[in-house]
Amino acid sequence: MHLSSYKNMQAFAEKYLLGLGDNRLEILDIGSQDINGSYKQIFEKAQWHYTGADIAPGENVDLILKNMYNWGNIRSNSYDVVISGQTFEHIEYFWFTIMEISRILKTGGLCCIIAPSSGDEHKYPVDCWRFYPDGFKSLAEYAGLQVITIYTQWSKELYPDYDSMWKDTVLICRKRQLMFAKRLKLYLKNRLSTLLAIHFDLK
Repeated sequence: MHLSSYKNMQAFAEKYLLGLGDNRLEILDIGSQDINGSYKQIFEKAQWHYTGADIAPGENVDLILKNMYNWGNIRSNSYDVVISGQTFEHIEYFWFTIMEISRILKTGGLCCIIAPSSGDEHKYPVDCWRFYPDGFKSLAEYAGLQVITIYTQWSKELYPDYDSMWKDTVLICRKRQLMFAKRLKLYLKNRLSTLLAIHFDLK
């Protein structure tokens, strides 16, 4: 994890979560394994419950996702907040993952995803993608999520050190209340997404 990514996640928590007062928040971190740092300390508040999730056991992993595209061990509508930083570039079929994020978020729940728009190849174990605002906007809309803000840190002045190579793109969105027909359409899309992941044995 680089410093600018940490600061972006910290800014999200301060702007969108601290104002919720003493409400208990269930927070899930996708790709949480501590590789040169984690976001856990940002979310260590008395009224918040942080869970780190990843596809393999390791430091700061509370929940193992046996399949990145089919989270059968997580109930639908069970988390108030889902975060993910410096992970989506390593997910081969990320459009399946965003559907699972949408599924497990409660209505009104918030999501913050941070991923680079630039930078050197850094396989862990693969490095597949870079993201621009238009891409993240399309991804959120595909999963039925309402975009709150999207930005890319283009300016070098925003970075304290070499982190400027990554030029992070940040997506903050909300799971909105949908009419029945749209909820059904999204549910069917999610089920099809899951069945395709299972059929093609995507891990």
